[in-house]
Amino acid sequence: MNSDIKKTAIALGSFDGLHRGHMAVIEKAVRQKENGLRPIAVTFKEHPQKYLNGSTPPLIFSGVVKERAFKDAGISLYELDFADIMRLTPEEFFEKILINKLHAAFISCGYNYRFGINGTGDAELLKELCEKKGIEFCVAPKVEFENEPISSTRIRQAILAGDIEKANMMLGRPFSYCEKVVSGDHIGRKLGAPTINQFFPENHIIPKFGVYISKVEIDGRFYRAVTNIGIRPTLELKVPRSETCIIDFSGDLYGRHIEVFLLKYLRPELIFEGLDSLKGQIMSDIEKARLYEEPEIYGREI
Repeated sequence: MNSDIKKTAIALGSFDGLHRGHMAVIEKAVRQKENGLRPIAVTFKEHPQKYLNGSTPPLIFSGVVKERAFKDAGISLYELDFADIMRLTPEEFFEKILINKLHAAFISCGYNYRFGINGTGDAELLKELCEKKGIEFCVAPKVEFENEPISSTRIRQAILAGDIEKANMMLGRPFSYCEKVVSGDHIGRKLGAPTINQFFPENHIIPKFGVYISKVEIDGRFYRAVTNIGIRPTLELKVPRSETCIIDFSGDLYGRHIEVFLLKYLRPELIFEGLDSLKGQIMSDIEKARLYEEPEIYGREI
């Protein structure tokens, strides 16, 4: 091997959402910067389930939110095509990808990590392979929430159920999305509560329909907000969307990608008798958002 090639510290996992359990794996690799290694998070461009059973779970994050999460964690993201490696034995994956291609000098993974054809390799086998090559190896400890291991599956279930506070506790930060602001029907403006309208990308998880206390980041500043996700039954929209009323902000955001952070589920979508009753509810929701205190574990506070 060329001695000029930068050796790497590899973190292995799916990393969808980059939750607290994932961070335990990532942090092991990032610490290897002190030993002159370049930390890399190795995962897949598309979920392996697409090739194994034809369907994939919805993504917890994507795009700029995903890119920033890995950057904030201090690690580079390296995405493999699952179709290219799915038939490799565990030994072939270790040798061809981790050693020859990525030049691993350190490897970390989770307690339940599987690799190689049909998931036949596990953490114990990976440890043995590393020992033979003189590569330092570490299994990150299990991270639990409410006496159960944190997982992307549990976080998806919480988001779909509207239990966004529980999802955020497992993520270690607020669930968020950053999509382009598009033109709406301007009903919010007529009610004195203008909103930004955003649509979720394909295969991105859509939280339980309803109204959330949220916050929005604009040009490095955070604003409190109220977000409605759904189809607004009063107006009978057909395509689910995110509509966010940003408190104490005025300005044109059309065409910009704005990040919305969901903090607390307030109530389900309701059918109102008229715009006056809708306005009264919106004002009540805004007041609750003003009074909400964000838990410290989330970080990046308003």
